[in-house]
Amino acid sequence: MTTRALTPPSLKIGQQHSPLFAVIRDTLRTRILNGEFQPGERLIEDKLSTEMAVSRIPVREALRALAAEGLVTIEPRRGAYVSVLSDEEAYDMAEVRAALEALNAKLAAEKRDANTIEMLKRIIDEGMQAVADNDNPRMMQMNDRFHEALASIGGNAVLADIMRSLRDRTALLFAPSGTRRIQQNWKEHAEILSAVIAGDADRASKLAGQHVRNTAHAYTEAKQER
Repeated sequence: MTTRALTPPSLKIGQQHSPLFAVIRDTLRTRILNGEFQPGERLIEDKLSTEMAVSRIPVREALRALAAEGLVTIEPRRGAYVSVLSDEEAYDMAEVRAALEALNAKLAAEKRDANTIEMLKRIIDEGMQAVADNDNPRMMQMNDRFHEALASIGGNAVLADIMRSLRDRTALLFAPSGTRRIQQNWKEHAEILSAVIAGDADRASKLAGQHVRNTAHAYTEAKQER
């Protein structure tokens, strides 16, 4: 797979004052999860260090940290590249997360109140506006608010902790493969929130589980097309 030309950020990372290792790690993680770097794509230290105006050492450390998270794979002679999940790994992750996301949505629908309903309506409105504006970064931000809202409303601290850890482990599976999937993700989220607002626990649960399976299916389809 060829490596696309990298677009320099407006402010070189080497010119920022935050710790280089953390900034580079977080920047690369975001670019992987927003689909800028595709599964299987090489992450070349020289190109990244030139783009970010840093030495290769903090880039190498950042890549190793991302490898520990499962987002990057490092192999002798081949170097670093965005990890590729097998179909079996994607299926296993999706089944576990689908069950827990379904429970999370069910609890949120059962426990919602007037205040949380208003909050969810605002999230839907803002998310749909981001879709209308084709504002992918904003849609990604609204997706985060979606998950935070359901975890908060569900009110189960144990489930919230498990889901937080699971989302980290399954982040690559849920990295959008393109603009179309980003928009579809949000539309499915909006449907789940609407069911929660209506207090329809069974529908919210069903939609949340199906959303996870849809995302896993999109991942495997995108992988086959590459």
